[in-house]
Amino acid sequence: MDGVVAFYPDDSFFTLSLAGQVGLALLSCLLAVGTLLLAWRVSRRGVPVLRLLMGLVVFWVFVWLSPQVYYGYYLLIFDRLPLQWVVQNPPSLVHVAELLGFAAQEDLSHHGQGVLGWLCIGTALWPERNAPVL
Repeated sequence: MDGVVAFYPDDSFFTLSLAGQVGLALLSCLLAVGTLLLAWRVSRRGVPVLRLLMGLVVFWVFVWLSPQVYYGYYLLIFDRLPLQWVVQNPPSLVHVAELLGFAAQEDLSHHGQGVLGWLCIGTALWPERNAPVL
């Protein structure tokens, strides 16, 4: 973990308690798995360009709406946070491209989103399309 702290010394993740960090990591894993399953589900058939587009749309929706889920988690671990809607306008295509190019802010959140974006693309383009419907 020291290597991660050295690479992201000012990341707010490390200001959380151990329980807060574990909870945030678990929530992030659950959201990532759900996002990847959705990307797989909506891109099971079609031409590769359409599947790629669907994977990108799923990632774009994640980037847009996931801050509200994370804020809900912060409501549980921090006292006196106001109950509010934190989702703003949808992210621009430039922001999504920055995330995918790891050119957005240099923190765990933005780099993790970049990794998730590439995983959504890979999931959408995964060649096997004859799998049984879940």
